[in-house]
Amino acid sequence: MKIIDILNQDQVTLSFEVFPPKKADTYDVVEQAARAIASLHPDFMSITYGAGGGTSQYTADLAADLHDRMGVEVLPHLTCVSSDRAHVHKMIKTYQEKGIENIMALRGDLPKDGHRSQDYTYAYELIQDIKAQGDFCIGGACYPEGHIECAHKADDIQHLKNKVEAGCDFLTTQMFFDNTIFYNFLYRIREAGIQVPVLAGIMPITNPRQLQRSVQMSGTNVPERFRAIVDYFGDDPKAMEQAGIIYASEQIIDLIANGIKHIHVYSMNKPEVAAAIQANISAMLRS
Repeated sequence: MKIIDILNQDQVTLSFEVFPPKKADTYDVVEQAARAIASLHPDFMSITYGAGGGTSQYTADLAADLHDRMGVEVLPHLTCVSSDRAHVHKMIKTYQEKGIENIMALRGDLPKDGHRSQDYTYAYELIQDIKAQGDFCIGGACYPEGHIECAHKADDIQHLKNKVEAGCDFLTTQMFFDNTIFYNFLYRIREAGIQVPVLAGIMPITNPRQLQRSVQMSGTNVPERFRAIVDYFGDDPKAMEQAGIIYASEQIIDLIANGIKHIHVYSMNKPEVAAAIQANISAMLRS
C-alpha cells in the first residue's frame, strides 16, 4: 500500500523509524528490535540508509522482512549525494523486486572524504529519477528550523518546493523539541503553496549523549525546559529514559490537539521506547 493513501485517510497516524545494522554480525539483533517495533502495528515504518549506501542491502532486506513477515507497510530510504546513477537505479530495482512501493528520497549527509556524486546534487534530482523508474510513493525531508547548510529560510522553502514539484508526495520533518517552531514552519510552507501532508518528526531523547549528537548534526534548538530535564535526570538512565518518553509524549499530545494528524517517531531501534509512547497516546490514535 502506498503511504500517501494511508495519510489521506484523515486519521491520526503513528509511524516509527529504525536503522539497519552496519555489519552482518549484528543483523539479527537489529532485526529482532525492528520486529518488536513492528509488532506494535504502526501505520508504517521507515528504514534508514547508511552514508554512501553502506547499508543499502541491509536496508532492503530489513524493509522486505518487516513488510512480508510482519505485515507492516515500509518506507526504505535512498540517498544520492555519494552515489552514482547506476547504484541508485540498482537500489530502485531492488526495492521493486521486493514489492516495495514507497521510497524516502534524501540527498544524504555530505561524505567526510569529500567525494560527492557526479550525477546528483540535490534531493529533487533523485525524486525525478525515482519517478522515471517506477510508480513509487515518494517521501522527502524538511527542516522546521531551516537546513543547517542553508543560510536563508526562504531559500530552504524554495528547495522544498522543488522537491514537491519533482514529485514528492509527503514530507517528514527533522526532529524538533519546540512545537511552536513546527507550527510556524507549517504556516510558512502553506503560504508558499506547499500542500502535501507533513509528518511531525519526534525524537525521544533518553540519554544526554543522544541529545548532544542530535544537536550537533541538525542544529536543532533545545528549549531551556528540556535542557533542565536533561541536566537533572541525565545521570540516572532509568529516570532520563522516562523523562524523555514523557516529554516526547507531551509534544505529540499537543500536536494532535492542534490538528496535526501524522506523527513520525525516531525510535532509535528501542522497542520499549516506541511501546511506551504508543501506550501514552493510544486513545488518541485513529481519532
